This record gives sequence, C-alpha cells and structure tokens, in this order.
Amino acid sequence: MKQQNYENHSKVDPVFHVGIALSALITLILTITFFVKNVGGQPLLSFLVLVAVITIILIGVRLRTYALQVQDRVIRTEENFRYYRLTGNELDGRLSLKQIIALRFAPDEEFPVLVERTLSENLTPNDIKKAVQNWRADHHRV
Repeated sequence: MKQQNYENHSKVDPVFHVGIALSALITLILTITFFVKNVGGQPLLSFLVLVAVITIILIGVRLRTYALQVQDRVIRTEENFRYYRLTGNELDGRLSLKQIIALRFAPDEEFPVLVERTLSENLTPNDIKKAVQNWRADHHRV
C-alpha cells in the first residue's frame, strides 16, 4: 500500500464521490428540467418526481454523514484509549473532536507530546498533521 503522509492522506471514494454524486447531480438537473416543463400540465406528477428525487438524495447524504459520525466516535474512543495506555491519563476534554482526529496520525512516540503541544498552543487540525514527524497511516477510513 502507498506510504501515507500529509500530502496524500485525504481519501476519495470513486464510487461515492464520482459515481453516486455525479449521477445524483445529473438526476437532480433532469428532474428540475422535467418539473419546469411539466408543472403546468401535470403539477402533481411534477411535484411528486421532484420531491422523490430530493428525498432520495437527502437520504444518501444523511447515510454518509451517519457513517462519518460513527467513524469519528470510534476514532475518539481509540485515541482516548491509546493516550490512556501511553500515559495512564484520559485525553483532556479541551481537545476538540477534529483535533483528536488529526492526532491519530501521530505515532505512539510523538502522540503524548503532540497532545500537550496541541493543548498549550491550541493547534488547528491542519497544524497537528503538519507537526507529525513519522506519519502513522490510516487506511481504514470510510
């Protein structure tokens, strides 16, 4: 598997980000076109098709956000346990979820020091990722 680092750590799922998103956009455009052309002659069908397509798109978006929320909770739990294993203490409650998610890329040797630095300097998630010296890859993201 390709070595992960700051420059290439973001993940694009081609099926979701290209296939599903693109087809949803095309479907929405065609549905709006259908609605505009037919609302005068068939208002009920036009509204029904438009509402159905918007509902299906919203369901897809919501399902994606549910998966990401579960992933974030798992990462928070994993990193809290890792910090406890390394230091005997729980992560400080002042750390935001985004900061904890960024800290997951730090290896065990750098993790406690980077947590303390994040708290003292209020590092942004981007700053945290840039501060990691030996990147700990995460290839299991949704």
